[in-house]
Amino acid sequence: MERVVTIQQWRWLGLVALVCVVAFPSVAAAADGALAEQRLDAEPTAKPANVLAMARWSPYAVGIGIGVLSWLAFLLSDKPIGCSTAFARTAGMAERLVRGRRVDAMPYYQQFKPTIDWEWMLVLGVLIGSLASAALSGSFALSWVPPKWAADVGPSAALRWLIALAGGFCIGFGARWAGGCTSGHGISGTLQLAVSGWIAAMGFFVGGIATAMLLFHVILG
Repeated sequence: MERVVTIQQWRWLGLVALVCVVAFPSVAAAADGALAEQRLDAEPTAKPANVLAMARWSPYAVGIGIGVLSWLAFLLSDKPIGCSTAFARTAGMAERLVRGRRVDAMPYYQQFKPTIDWEWMLVLGVLIGSLASAALSGSFALSWVPPKWAADVGPSAALRWLIALAGGFCIGFGARWAGGCTSGHGISGTLQLAVSGWIAAMGFFVGGIATAMLLFHVILG
């Protein structure tokens, strides 16, 4: 069905554009502050840093960008930003290669169609953007075991992959059970002042800290 942009939506688009214009100095100032820190830490002979070549961006600039992206998502698609559903759709598309159209008859995939939608493209864009950022900043490197893990646990790649697989399963199961992940609940839910979103966000922090303490100081300590 063709989407018609109403006058009210054009007004909202104008409001978003106005907010972007107002917020731009803050973004620029935050990015410039981060650049200044890099210049102080760099050697005197180092060339001035480029924003796209920075290994880390200011959290203030990134936060503003995510907020603007959320506004545009609501305005143009009338849907909140989320990521975990895209992985569920991908699993359905992979299963369809084996079981065919019988997958479409499953109750879960009747609610979440195993197709490529804008949210799936968003996740793909995150992956491509991360790769591009790492390449431009010169920090891209292939590593089987992160340095922090190797220092605290050991150099075993098999153990690292096993723990990562178990953690990924728990995260995916929890996100589907809760109906959202750190994007759906933590970003889109909290900015709408949804009680479920704030409870989930607090659970993310408490659960993450507790899991890290248990894993590094009890199980692997």
